[in-house]
Amino acid sequence: MAYSFLSRFRIKADREDQFVALARQMESLVDREPGTLAFKFFRLGEPGMFAVYESFVDEAADKAHMETDHGKPLIEQMIGCMDGSYEREMLYDLEPAR
Repeated sequence: MAYSFLSRFRIKADREDQFVALARQMESLVDREPGTLAFKFFRLGEPGMFAVYESFVDEAADKAHMETDHGKPLIEQMIGCMDGSYEREMLYDLEPAR
């Protein structure tokens, strides 16, 4: 079973353009990371709201993603664009693990 989640968050109005540029940069880099299955940002219907879908082979791959030399500074800049924190919702396969 993959380690997958959807994170929702608000971006400061004056930082949206910067955030979108950083998100696109991050999307272009994660395919270099072993254990990353999917990674995609989305703009939500409510103004200022965004989400990211992330899926990894396991929790360790997610932790490694957060610490990569290319990702860590981007993540810090993205967090600086946020208005508040984020809400993470875990996603589980339809079939129970056996």
